[in-house]
Amino acid sequence: MAFELITDNLGFFAKGAILTLEISLSAIAIGFVLGILMGLGRVSRILPVRLLSTGYVEALRGTPLLVQIFIIYFGLPSIGIYLSPLVSGILAVGLNSAAYQAEIIRGGIQSVPKGQLEAARSIGMTYTQSMRHVVLPQALRLIVPPMTNEFITLIKDSSLVSAIGIWELTLVGKELNAKYFEPFQIFIFIAIVYFIMTYATSKIMRRVEKRFKIPGYGAEA
Repeated sequence: MAFELITDNLGFFAKGAILTLEISLSAIAIGFVLGILMGLGRVSRILPVRLLSTGYVEALRGTPLLVQIFIIYFGLPSIGIYLSPLVSGILAVGLNSAAYQAEIIRGGIQSVPKGQLEAARSIGMTYTQSMRHVVLPQALRLIVPPMTNEFITLIKDSSLVSAIGIWELTLVGKELNAKYFEPFQIFIFIAIVYFIMTYATSKIMRRVEKRFKIPGYGAEA
């Protein structure tokens, strides 16, 4: 019965898994772009920029992602901003991830020896040019391992968007359970699918880590 339940509904599981990946990849992209900006802001010499970036990071990391999803989906319409459930979910997860990625990027920047920045400045680069062309490229290579953890966490956290009716993998499981009343089999299978996605992400990022490692830093060969 359990096997037939899964095979008979593979199409629904597949659609849910694909949407989960779409949400995750979109949110990762949003989080990465904003994370770089906020990470640079966290080490900026301009006080207002540093304070704004710090405030963003602390606010987003200090409140539950589910509440942030509700604020965007249910709260924004009260001020005239209407977003679809899918856009709301991607935006909320992406903005939340940006706060964590910003801290990872900040740590990467601060891990680059100060002599690199000083050497760049000594050959005539401005502070901005030094950060862009010398420090940040090295930092991005150093942060691959913690970024792997963040990407895996984001894939799992994307399940929270089911709370606003997005038909991703978790909501598929809830709906099928309401129909068949077989929670153990359904959610065990869903857990396996999540594991496959996160394990694949881990293996892919491990290859990236080895490809871009800096000799003397980072991953072992």
